[in-house]
Amino acid sequence: MQVCTACHGPNGNSTDPQYPVLAGQNARYIYLQLRDFKEGRRHDPQMDPMAASLTRDDMLALADFFSKQKQASTSFKADPAKVAAGKKKTDEVLCPMCHLGEFAGQNEIPRVAGQHYAYVKKQLGDFKAQARAVFQAVKAQVEAGGGTMDSIVKINTYLTDIRHRADLVPIREEFLGKKSPASTLVAVAALAMPEWLIEIEAVAVL
Repeated sequence: MQVCTACHGPNGNSTDPQYPVLAGQNARYIYLQLRDFKEGRRHDPQMDPMAASLTRDDMLALADFFSKQKQASTSFKADPAKVAAGKKKTDEVLCPMCHLGEFAGQNEIPRVAGQHYAYVKKQLGDFKAQARAVFQAVKAQVEAGGGTMDSIVKINTYLTDIRHRADLVPIREEFLGKKSPASTLVAVAALAMPEWLIEIEAVAVL
């Protein structure tokens, strides 16, 4: 636990914006991220060695502990005008559909509320983070309809930079397996939001 708090702060309340706040984060999300680091599906020079020795019980215990901690307020002072513009945009692009109305997240969809501004901004510009988040959103929607990822029969992926294909493949296999459904990969000039690097359209038979 002391190893975790060295970066993520006391009880998971990080004071350094480069490290995410874990206090109050969804337990399932924390567990899945630790598992992905341990199994090599996610990589970070600091997290890889930390997760390598963790057992499944260790990861579940850490996830449970941090999820039950009270999230402290960050020192970031938001611009009211930007908050209003952001609220309008999140409603427009349906962010609350997965992250819920108060951005508390659900299951494998992370809590965004109360997270460091700099960390969220970095994640929005990180292709691997975006790709994983999009697949998690697809998974959540399919499961909400009573299906599984095996229910998906067609998937269309849109990238703003085709060079991200190499990073996309292992993440797609993480969620869909090596025998993926019929798929189309399309390079586009831009998506609905300037910072978006990937968008996925999935067809499932439920």
